[in-house]
Amino acid sequence: MTPPDERRLLTPEEYRQAQDSPEFVELKRRFRRFAFPMTVAFLSWYLLYVLLSTYAPDLMSTRVFGNVNLGLLLGLGQFLTTFVITHLYVAHANRQTDPIADEMRGRLEHHEYARGTEAPDSSVGGGATRG
Repeated sequence: MTPPDERRLLTPEEYRQAQDSPEFVELKRRFRRFAFPMTVAFLSWYLLYVLLSTYAPDLMSTRVFGNVNLGLLLGLGQFLTTFVITHLYVAHANRQTDPIADEMRGRLEHHEYARGTEAPDSSVGGGATRG
C-alpha cells in the first residue's frame, strides 16, 4: 500500500473506470453468489425458528435432556449459525474476492485506471495473494 502522505485523491473518472472494469464486475458477481443465497438461507432458518416458537409451542417445549428443551437448542443454534456463516464468509472472501480487490486497490493506488491500462494479468481468476 502507498503511504498516506504519498497518496493523491482519485478522480471520479478513475472510480468510474474501476467500477466498469471486468475485475469489478467479477468481484460483485462472486460476492453476490455467496451473500444472497446465504442471506436467504439464514433468514429462512430464523423465520422457521420464530414461526415454530409462535405456532408450535408444544414442539418447542419438548424436553431434550434435563431442563433443556428443543426451543433452547434451536435458539442457541441461531448463534452457532451466525459464527459458522462468518467463518464461511471469511474463507470465501480470502479465496474468491480479496485477491481481486487487492489487485484493484493496487491499480487504483497507482492510478492505472486513469491511464486506461489493463492489469498485467487481467484474468479475473488471478490476482494478488494475501500475506
